[in-house]
Amino acid sequence: MSMSKRESEKQPDLFVPTTELARSPGHPFYERLNKVLAEADFDAFVEKLCHPFYAKTNGRPSIPPGIYVRMLMVGYFEGLNSEREIDWRCADSLALRAFLGYDLSQKTPDHSTVCRIRQRLDLETHREIFAFVLKVVAAKGLLKGKTIGVDATTMEANAAMKSIVRRDTGEDYDSFLESLAKDSGIKTPTRADLARIDKKRKGKASNDDWQNPHDPDAEITKLKDGRTHLAHKIEHAVDMDTGAVMAVTIQPGARGDTQSLPKTIDAAIDNALELLRDPNSAPHLSKRSLTEVVADKGYHSNDTMVLTAATDFRSYISEPERGRRDWEGKESARRATHANRRRIKGTRGKALMKRRGELLERTFAHTLESGAMRRACLRLRDNILKRYLVHVAGFNLSLVMRTIFGVGTPRELRGRLQAALEAFAAALRRLLEVTFRPVIAILARSTMDRRPILR
Repeated sequence: MSMSKRESEKQPDLFVPTTELARSPGHPFYERLNKVLAEADFDAFVEKLCHPFYAKTNGRPSIPPGIYVRMLMVGYFEGLNSEREIDWRCADSLALRAFLGYDLSQKTPDHSTVCRIRQRLDLETHREIFAFVLKVVAAKGLLKGKTIGVDATTMEANAAMKSIVRRDTGEDYDSFLESLAKDSGIKTPTRADLARIDKKRKGKASNDDWQNPHDPDAEITKLKDGRTHLAHKIEHAVDMDTGAVMAVTIQPGARGDTQSLPKTIDAAIDNALELLRDPNSAPHLSKRSLTEVVADKGYHSNDTMVLTAATDFRSYISEPERGRRDWEGKESARRATHANRRRIKGTRGKALMKRRGELLERTFAHTLESGAMRRACLRLRDNILKRYLVHVAGFNLSLVMRTIFGVGTPRELRGRLQAALEAFAAALRRLLEVTFRPVIAILARSTMDRRPILR
């Protein structure tokens, strides 16, 4: 009998009929998601929206815009950070190939193609895509739009602190310290000398003096884990009734909450007006859209109180302990602050404060932690915002999927199946124990009766 060779040593077939190629039955989650997008005519909308960016005759055929958006959504649903990971995952998975509309005889889009399309499509186009998904969410009754909660977090930039340079001279950090040491009388400074000089300086990491040449938009700030790093600031405006994200902004990492709030509120108002103009979304919205804003104490200031009062917002913003205050010449700020103080102490104010901690933190956990975008893989703020808008649009679609399908992501579906199997195994084990316990007891007694007596 001759020994057979390994499969890897066999000569591959020269031709393989397409009918014999491996085909995926499709992932139930992605099949249902495609149905949701098809019902909303998503592909027709995106193709019409992106039509001005494509040439009619010149160049080779590109991938359809709907596939480009789906690939970025895969980053959220599968928890993938970079476009290289998305490219590899889509090429490797038969289920994702079916979601994108590719079989094994076709090559899935390369990450460079995705990057090129993202660079050529402008930011406003990505905002329109986000607004379209928001209309889908509203049409399903998952958006009220009366009360929004605003909160922010940091996203670590794709830039290193060791690469920062002076804004005025372009010197790197070590060269700048050496010049300081020589000015102080040290002709040949050592590393210990440089460390000693750097330790005594105040304001040594000021954004007014330093920037990263590779990502000038990133700013030096303290991250949530306490590290000092180059970062961007992510701010969400969330519907406090359903948890859907109504607006997203990315702003300088060191910008204060009171300074970033107006831009996020403006973006939420623009999206709310778009929803009110849509005949499918408007009937599901609250009759009093965007009348209340909820935020933590980092957003509390006289300017914020005056702004919310002037724009007819009922503010529910936590007030920090400031002691007795002088209101001379600040009558409008005093009235707005006292009115906000009365509201947050009421029953509705306390309920909103409780929901704020639940809903707002959840959006960051899903998009940045399990969605794997806590650290940016792109550079420049507008470039990151393009990717992040589609990423958050995937989060909003997960709310729709959770309503009609029971789960919001494929990973959640896998987790529930595993939990169901574990529960079935535990129940079967208990059933066997109850069923065979009398038999085991009888066998144990008979064994004890036959045991010889030791003398």
